Amino acid sequence: MNIQPLADRVLITPAPAEEKTVGGIIIPDTAKEKPLQGTVVAVGEGKKDEPMILKAGDTVLYGKYAGTEIEYDGEKYLVMRQSDVVAILK
Repeated sequence: MNIQPLADRVLITPAPAEEKTVGGIIIPDTAKEKPLQGTVVAVGEGKKDEPMILKAGDTVLYGKYAGTEIEYDGEKYLVMRQSDVVAILK
């Protein structure tokens, strides 16, 4: 991975949006609900007063509007602060 988040930021691969059909009609990407779950790919070093709790490989839940979407090498990622993550799934 060539992206290294800084400070208290994490890089997350969002879970794919569920493919839903309504009566045989496929719902377009623009109408799909944004996933609220993903996998941590890389983490920053944390802050002096806030150590990094998350680690690469964690499956997490985050807020609906959390993070900044980026695209790198054809893959979509989210960059967000550790505090935007609301839970770790175990």
